[in-house]
Amino acid sequence: MARAAVVVVFDFDKTIIDCDSDDWVVNHLGLRDVFEQLRPTMQWNPLMGRMMSELHSRDKSIEDLAECLRRAPVDPHVIEAIKTAYSLGCELRVVSDANLFFIETILKHHGLLECFSEINTNPSYADEEGRLRILPCHDFTISSHGCSLCPANMCKGKIINRIRSTSSTEAKNRFIYLGDGKGDYCPSLKLNQGDFVMPRKHYPLWNLILGDRQLLKAEVHEWSNGEELKMILLQLINRAIDGGNYRNPTQVLSVDCKRVPVAVSAAEERPIPLRIPQ
Repeated sequence: MARAAVVVVFDFDKTIIDCDSDDWVVNHLGLRDVFEQLRPTMQWNPLMGRMMSELHSRDKSIEDLAECLRRAPVDPHVIEAIKTAYSLGCELRVVSDANLFFIETILKHHGLLECFSEINTNPSYADEEGRLRILPCHDFTISSHGCSLCPANMCKGKIINRIRSTSSTEAKNRFIYLGDGKGDYCPSLKLNQGDFVMPRKHYPLWNLILGDRQLLKAEVHEWSNGEELKMILLQLINRAIDGGNYRNPTQVLSVDCKRVPVAVSAAEERPIPLRIPQ
């Protein structure tokens, strides 16, 4: 039997990092009051763009923002899991509703950036005045991506479909998807039999899966913290590489018991290279 090509797809917020990167910046750079004032009137993606303008008006530089992001908590077990998965030859990707600057800054700080072949997220760039601009992955002001499960600016399910369709070894690929939020439910539904989804226990994705487990074709394995993430992910990678379906209930938790990073537009459904000077 041919060895499977294993694609591991990570959400970012509350999956790779142990917090929400947007909330981290809002809280640690003194933006909570203005954020809460504007929250009822704006969608999240343009609201974070507005927060970046607010930071600029307060004379906070891109480097001030980067320094704040470098302090975001990352469990050492997650760092080890990513590096081990990369060393085993897995294809690692990020699919996140954060933004490229936040993700790249944190991954680079922890020596993880080069482990990922692709970063799918909301584009961002520093303008000529030094202000971070955050754009939607899918420009909902022009057209809708058409998915009722996902926020207007990003459908992760469409990204998973694109990743699968552009793979040269599609028939042999096995996907492992890790996430926590509502936006991770749509891509979980796109996974096939033989794939795996790893929802964070007691988070929105986990609750949605529990609502009707039969809607998913993929095998479900829950995790609660970085240590469990590492243990379960590496077990699943070994199973996926070997093409086996053996289940050991003493080793696997089940709910039945966020090298060139890019920003991907769901509208175009193909990688778009985007780099930000740091």
